[in-house]
Amino acid sequence: MKLIAIGDNVVDYYQNQNVLYPGGNAVNVAVAAKRIGAASSAYLGIIGNDEAAEHITNCLASENIELYRSRTVYGESGKATVSITEDGDRIFIGTNKGTRVQSLVKLSLTEQDIDYINQFDLVHMSVNSETEHELSRLAHKSISFDFSTSNRWNEEYLKQICPYIEFAFFSGSDLPLEDIDVLIEEVHQLGVKVVGVTRGEKPAVFSEEGRRVEHQPLQTTVIDTMGAGDSFIGTFLSVYYDHHNLITALYEAAKAAAKTCRCHGAFGYGIEEDFISQVSYTETVVPKILM
Repeated sequence: MKLIAIGDNVVDYYQNQNVLYPGGNAVNVAVAAKRIGAASSAYLGIIGNDEAAEHITNCLASENIELYRSRTVYGESGKATVSITEDGDRIFIGTNKGTRVQSLVKLSLTEQDIDYINQFDLVHMSVNSETEHELSRLAHKSISFDFSTSNRWNEEYLKQICPYIEFAFFSGSDLPLEDIDVLIEEVHQLGVKVVGVTRGEKPAVFSEEGRRVEHQPLQTTVIDTMGAGDSFIGTFLSVYYDHHNLITALYEAAKAAAKTCRCHGAFGYGIEEDFISQVSYTETVVPKILM
């Protein structure tokens, strides 16, 4: 399977550690898919030109993530400030959404971008991608979309997105089961083949064309839950696409999420914020980033 993730890249700043980690839904999903065995995995998005962006791109190079069609824009990278509780849960304190390059410049796909995207089997996007305007141009592709938590979407948004996608993911730890069942049915009726609702430590609820399955998360030592849901999605997509088996994909996705919970950051590579400007990147080969 070949996957391309389109959308956000950020650094997650752990306030209680004074450490920055690379992240963002699209970035995390691309890394998870590659780690589980995707033949190729790419990220396409708008990247800043600051030291945080350099750290992100070098980490992605280390993970063999292609960046060939991403844009470098003068400005600061997205930065989410978080704190980690004693039980490993993350608390978001704030972001620089008003000044980050992804909020100041809109990604507009060119014909060359479309030709490049067509080399991949599956496209992943999310509510954080800010690329809803491009969905109609990608309707010929198999598309996955992460809607995140219930405060990020409404009925109108579902009707806008769902007709174009094959896989829909939701974070639903705050939703009662009866509401989840109603949501799944509605999303299926809008044309989505596979609908998944992850629920933290509670069983995930998935439906494949109306076949409903609950899957227990695997027991693990929780150090940090950052990126666990994204690891779940990237792994699920890669395994499901290759094997077309819902149960197998859910099991491998649960394993990946459990592993992510045992380390800091969405996929590692922490660096102290005070020393980021002193880091040398000369030993890492960075993929060429095209404008």
